[in-house]
Amino acid sequence: MNYDSKNFILAIVLSMAIIFGWQYFYAGPQAEKQAKLAEQHQANTATPSAGQATATGQVPGATATNVKARDEVLTATQRLPIQSDYVTGSINLQGAQIDDLHLVKYQETIDPKSPTITWLSPSGTAGALFAEQGVVPADGAKVKVPDSKTVWTAPAGAVLSQGKPVTLTWDNGEGLVFNRTITLDDEYLFTISQSITNNSQAEVKLLPYARIQRQDVPHISGYWVFYEGMLGVSGSSLTEVKYKDAIGAAEPTKVEGTGGWAGFTDKYWAAAMIPDQTRDVVTTYTHQNQNGRDIFQTDYLAKIPLAIAPGATATSTDMLFAGAKVVKTINAIGEKYKIDRFDLMIDWGWFYFLTKPMFYLLEWLKNLFGSFALAILAATVLVKLAVFPLANKSYASMSKMKKLQPEMQKLKELYPDDRMKQQQGMMELYKREKVSPLSGCLPPLVQAPIFFSLYKVILTSIELRHAPFFGWIHDLSAPDPTSFANLFGLLPFTPPAMLMIGAWPLIMGITMWVQMRLNPTPPDPVQASLFNWMPVMFTFMLGTFPVGLVIYWAWSNTLSIIQQSFIMKRHGTPVDLFGNIKGSLPGFKKKPETP
Repeated sequence: MNYDSKNFILAIVLSMAIIFGWQYFYAGPQAEKQAKLAEQHQANTATPSAGQATATGQVPGATATNVKARDEVLTATQRLPIQSDYVTGSINLQGAQIDDLHLVKYQETIDPKSPTITWLSPSGTAGALFAEQGVVPADGAKVKVPDSKTVWTAPAGAVLSQGKPVTLTWDNGEGLVFNRTITLDDEYLFTISQSITNNSQAEVKLLPYARIQRQDVPHISGYWVFYEGMLGVSGSSLTEVKYKDAIGAAEPTKVEGTGGWAGFTDKYWAAAMIPDQTRDVVTTYTHQNQNGRDIFQTDYLAKIPLAIAPGATATSTDMLFAGAKVVKTINAIGEKYKIDRFDLMIDWGWFYFLTKPMFYLLEWLKNLFGSFALAILAATVLVKLAVFPLANKSYASMSKMKKLQPEMQKLKELYPDDRMKQQQGMMELYKREKVSPLSGCLPPLVQAPIFFSLYKVILTSIELRHAPFFGWIHDLSAPDPTSFANLFGLLPFTPPAMLMIGAWPLIMGITMWVQMRLNPTPPDPVQASLFNWMPVMFTFMLGTFPVGLVIYWAWSNTLSIIQQSFIMKRHGTPVDLFGNIKGSLPGFKKKPETP
């Protein structure tokens, strides 16, 4: 039996089992368990802070109607235009809702002429997503406040743009004047400052609130490696509520805390409401079904009311993030405004201590070389250099193992029916020659977490979305678009999904097969067959992976072939690559020599 071959297989199987097993059987269930425990804890401890007067109120809820065309809904109300280098759209003056937003830096497809991403859409449209800020009377007081039907007044010809805020006004006719100043800064961040002037003769108490509502269950990517749904930070925990869990929940999820944020996240985009970070709020994640439509809402309500004396003015300031989850932007906003754990908007996963450094490495290399394509190739070289001492020691030990093959064969011939004697003899042989039979496992095991971190970064980072490689690859975050089944586009038909194995997965499979041929063909027929078919299995498995990851693996295999060949030659071990390839093919296998 060839121990190098066996160890190589064992290393690959163990590496993949550890990564996927950890996420599926431990990380996922633990995250859900912690979320439920946090919810129970908040429910059991939701009491006012000592010395603080609290009040109650009701945040507006579901308002869904039958689905209408987006253009029809937009033209049905008066609107204030939004125009900046990053977003375009409009604010609905009926309700002062931010419900029409396009992300002009991003297209739906790799075609530069394709439509820009539509992120926010008004209530009543398919997949509506909109945000609203406001106030509600405290303790059920009879105070007329603006709601989703209120028509606000905007300055004539006003356009909301960066550095040019707009103020909306409304008079309730009962002594209260509401002014809402909206500012657009930091690419995708809206600041909403609500001021209420009390011209009545009595004190008024109002509770600030904010909500984001999503109508219909959105189409999600469905990958288990990152989260999509309702989420937020409040108190001591990150709360995540999946759409399917919200639909099946008997009660809304409520969390109390100071500051924080809450909203919705998709793979690349997010919408989050952000209260004053010193304000105590109750955050709610809820689902309702209205007119046959699923309505999801995240909202928060202040615990301490604004007490506005006659002749006085009170102000409440909130923020809304609505846009692309660009790492640099998210980090800058979180640091600038001291938003509690705003970086958790991006799902770095349980292995964040690997995925975050991997992202920053790729970004640094991209800035250095000018493209993520070259950054991935350079990162592969750096990873190889980082594990070179370990790989060098491992390959050196493997070279010694190859030299011991004749003596190991003699042990098998000496004790043909006594496996215990064979093992004892081999262990003595290893000890005498100072080699380890597990040496071949170490490099793949060390690189397995690196492989997973790169997989997550390529799959989830918007920075790599639509990032091109050379040739036919225009999006490193998507699978190779070609297929061997139609001769890579020469035949005029689209193969079924299971046959969408492109050129790069095939290159990866070939490099993997060549790397395994550096070892002699195992004498065991079952093991030899597994060696031949393993690259084929990995080729089909990686056919649906982001092509950036497949390129990394193929390039890593190529570097490993060069590295292992060099180390083997340096230790006097013959590199019979072509002989091993010939011996692994049917009809070319060497016949065993007669003793």
